[in-house]
Amino acid sequence: MAKIERKYLAHFINTAVDGEVAVYERLGRDLEEYSPEMSAQVDKKKNILGQTSVIISSYEKSAKVEPYYAEVGSGLFQRLQSIIDGDLVLDALKADVVEVKLWDAVEGTVYPAVKEEVYIEVTSYGGDTTGYQIPFTVHYTGVKEKGSFDVSKRTFVTD
Repeated sequence: MAKIERKYLAHFINTAVDGEVAVYERLGRDLEEYSPEMSAQVDKKKNILGQTSVIISSYEKSAKVEPYYAEVGSGLFQRLQSIIDGDLVLDALKADVVEVKLWDAVEGTVYPAVKEEVYIEVTSYGGDTTGYQIPFTVHYTGVKEKGSFDVSKRTFVTD
């Protein structure tokens, strides 16, 4: 058995706006970490026998992207800047993220993947002297599709 290096779990975010053809950009360029937090709803009850039952009923998954340095020509930068400029809310923040398992090729540049609906929350913008920063949080909805992702074409196909 071999351990899997972190670079083999890829996250691609759809930068297209409202119904446009999906345009995926890989997260990670300046990130040292991207870890979706599961934030489970956990209920524990102890019965009269001294036994504890555990019920995990849901997840409120989210992930922080910080830092994110704005780059001219990046679709993600354009999407984030449009959120800032337009004070966008509700469905204007909807996107999707595809999580791709690069350690398990299906064929050539095609890998198993899961696409999940998300909402993008810009948490601040500006930053220090290192560059224009737009940190944001990705809020997952739980609406998922299993499929495959072609990393060379950056396309997702549902199973």
